[in-house]
Amino acid sequence: MKDNLSAFDSTEYDLKIKQTLPYYEDFFDQTAELVKTKYDGKISWLDVGCGTGKMGSIALNDTDIDIGRFVFCDSSREMTDTACKRFKSDNTEFNVCDARKLTYINEFDVVTAIQVFHYFDMKDRRTAVKNCYDALKENGSFITFENISPFTDIGTDIYLKRWERYQVRQGKTPDEARKHIQRYGKDYFPITINEHLKLMQDCGFKAVEIIWLSNMQAGVWGIK
Repeated sequence: MKDNLSAFDSTEYDLKIKQTLPYYEDFFDQTAELVKTKYDGKISWLDVGCGTGKMGSIALNDTDIDIGRFVFCDSSREMTDTACKRFKSDNTEFNVCDARKLTYINEFDVVTAIQVFHYFDMKDRRTAVKNCYDALKENGSFITFENISPFTDIGTDIYLKRWERYQVRQGKTPDEARKHIQRYGKDYFPITINEHLKLMQDCGFKAVEIIWLSNMQAGVWGIK
C-alpha cells in the first residue's frame, strides 16, 4: 500500500515523478523566479504537500532567496520524515497535516502547493485553497502548479495520448504509462484553468494570474 496520495511510494517518488510530468523541474524554477522578483528581504514560506522536499531544496539553496522560516507540510509522515532527514536546520519546520486541516493564520509571505490539490473534489479543493489564503500575510503570494483538465473531450483525448507517449519516452513501460493515464478522473480530478482562476478569486485573492502553462499542467499565482 502506498504511503501517500500520489501514484508513487515515497521511496520511488523522485524518480517516478520525473518520468511522469513533462517540465517537472520548471514548476520549481518558475516558482523560485517569481518569489525572487517579488521579495528582496527575509521571508517565511509554507510548502503544502511538500513530498520529499523538492521545493524546499530549490528555495533553501538559492542564495537570492532569504528564508527566515520554511515549513515543510504533508499529509504523509513518510514524506515529511524524508524531507526532515534532508533539510532539518534552524530555519526549517516539519508538519504532518492535510491541507484541508491547516490552521495557520497570517503567518507566511509565500505559500506553495505543487501537484497537490487535484486529488480533492471541488469542495475539499476549495477548503484547501482557502486555508492557504488564510495562512498568508496581507499581500502574500500563493503559487500552485496542478494537472488541469482541457476544455473539450477532443482536447482531453489528444492530450492524454500525448502524455502517455511522453512517459514511455522517459523510460516507463507502455503498461505503466497506460495505467497512469487511466487514473485521470478516477484517482485524481483536474479542473480547467478557468475553474482554477475562479476558485482562487472566490477564496479572496485580489489578483490571480497564470504564470506557466503546457499541455495538461499549469501554474497559477494569487496575491492576498
